[in-house]
Amino acid sequence: LTVTQQLEQVYERVHGIIRDQYECFLTQIEPTLAAEGLEHIAAKTATARHREAITRFFHDEIYPVVSPMDIDGASPFPILGNLSLHLCVRMASGDSENPNRFAIVPLGKALSRFITLPSDRGYSFALLEDVASEFIEEYYPGKRVEECVAFRVTRNADVSVQEDSAADLMSGMEEVLHSRRSAGFVRLEIANSASEATIDFLSQQLHLRPRDIFRIPGPLDLSSMMYVADIEGFPALRDTVWLGQRSANIDPSQSMFATIAEKDLLLCHPYESFEPVVRFIDEAAKDPDVLAIKQVLYRTSRNSPIVAALKSAAERGKYVTAIVELKARFDEQRNIEWARELEKSGVQVVHGVRGLKTHAKVCIVVRREASGIIRYVHFGTGNYNEATARLYSDISYLTCNESLGRDASSFINAITGYSQPQPYDKLDSAPLGLRKKLLSLIHAETQNRKNGQKAYIAAKMNALVDPEIIEALYEASQVGVVIRLNVRGVCCLRPGVPGLSENISVISIVDRFLEHARILYFYHGGNDAVFISSADWMPRSFDRRVELLIPVEDTASRHRLMEILDTYFRDNQNAWRLGADAKYTRLAAEGTQAKFRAQRYLYESAVDAIKKAEHAARTTFKPHTAAGQS
Repeated sequence: LTVTQQLEQVYERVHGIIRDQYECFLTQIEPTLAAEGLEHIAAKTATARHREAITRFFHDEIYPVVSPMDIDGASPFPILGNLSLHLCVRMASGDSENPNRFAIVPLGKALSRFITLPSDRGYSFALLEDVASEFIEEYYPGKRVEECVAFRVTRNADVSVQEDSAADLMSGMEEVLHSRRSAGFVRLEIANSASEATIDFLSQQLHLRPRDIFRIPGPLDLSSMMYVADIEGFPALRDTVWLGQRSANIDPSQSMFATIAEKDLLLCHPYESFEPVVRFIDEAAKDPDVLAIKQVLYRTSRNSPIVAALKSAAERGKYVTAIVELKARFDEQRNIEWARELEKSGVQVVHGVRGLKTHAKVCIVVRREASGIIRYVHFGTGNYNEATARLYSDISYLTCNESLGRDASSFINAITGYSQPQPYDKLDSAPLGLRKKLLSLIHAETQNRKNGQKAYIAAKMNALVDPEIIEALYEASQVGVVIRLNVRGVCCLRPGVPGLSENISVISIVDRFLEHARILYFYHGGNDAVFISSADWMPRSFDRRVELLIPVEDTASRHRLMEILDTYFRDNQNAWRLGADAKYTRLAAEGTQAKFRAQRYLYESAVDAIKKAEHAARTTFKPHTAAGQS
């Protein structure tokens, strides 16, 4: 297929996905909400009681704030905010040659989209655009309004900083953010009741093609409906709360440094809380024996306790280095703000690497102890964001292994010093040798199988796209290597093709939490090579990002990662199998096979583990000894 043909097929698929999305919302979700007393009221069909509340809200709130912008030949077309709600008003012009006159009503973000209405059953609400549209004629007394429809536009966000010409990356990124506000339009979402006249008018003004127009049969921007989830009550509609558990391997009365010094820690989020990672950095900021903290920040939360800890550490006189990736897509503005705050607190801030995105997840704490300088390191598959750590499935690995600590220091120093990284003892990194390392591991399994030995590969990631890796996996399959892949998102490999990939199986798990961890396993001649990584198997990860591949060598953590991988492959409730025809089929328990849901099992395992640990602690006898005895 040509690029144009591929793009046409993508648009066709996306239009189909949007149709399916709204069919689900309108025929299943919205009726279920209404049946439980959480009701969306349409302004046009509102009861007298609701009509009174809607009318009052329009006159008291909307009319004083929202102003229409008339469009005529003398005025430029108004600036439309990206993904913001607008109304398009079509009126009779009285001109036979140009019978329509148009106006745009930007609804802005000053007013809540959800308007609370009186309710005897639970909670009733109307939508801002619906109410404003219902009373639009009050803006145009004496004129005949033919039509008023809601719409929103998407602007092109693929505007990148020109790093070679930008004297300062931060100012260059600020220019990019500013330019996005006026970037070209790539999509129009509009109520499907819109007339052809209105759609033609907007299409011409926005320079959009027919494929760029999405006719929406319900409320625009369904993501905003998350508002409903925060409304109190309605227990029948709520899923059981799964709170992140304290790791059974962590004693809350003991410092994180003492805990890590005893043994490496492996945490499986969100089933195990992200709090120990935050505490690790917070303790480092306050510990007088800590000399330095060095950390990569790709995405953080709005009120990040980790950033607060780094600022506190610098203000206490510690040597703090933060590599803040300013090019993290859609988090650029927040990262710019954090970078400035950190600099004001005395943190040494590096704005990533020229020409690359620094995507690795690593934090080093350098501590002076009786035995000398010790490096404590956190490696992760996810971001240093305690908010998303409650929603994403990720792995944290905390260690004071000397080789890993030394490699981590070399990795950070190469970035901050803009120097060529030295060979690592344990780690591998992109863009230097990560693809090469993975290919060597795959080829080793292939060779072992050719030699009649057992060979096996299992891997979990977000995407599998890289052609070289896919070709190596095909070669491994052809000689009999069993390969099991858990690829949450895009997968360009075709499993189960006779003579090519019949020994490869691919699943994708779509469940309560977003699967985000990257875990890799190679049988490796019986030596169980296990890794975690920040990288997916994609050209962008191998060639255009700074990533890490971390071997997990302590026995307990290695075995736990193997168990986690195996757990996902047992799922028969929310796993989808990719077929040789590139189509996904949802798995189900067959015959007498027990139902198994991986995420529920991991959560319940975390709950059971802490219960057992707490019970063991309560039943441990510690006798008092007489004075002078030991």
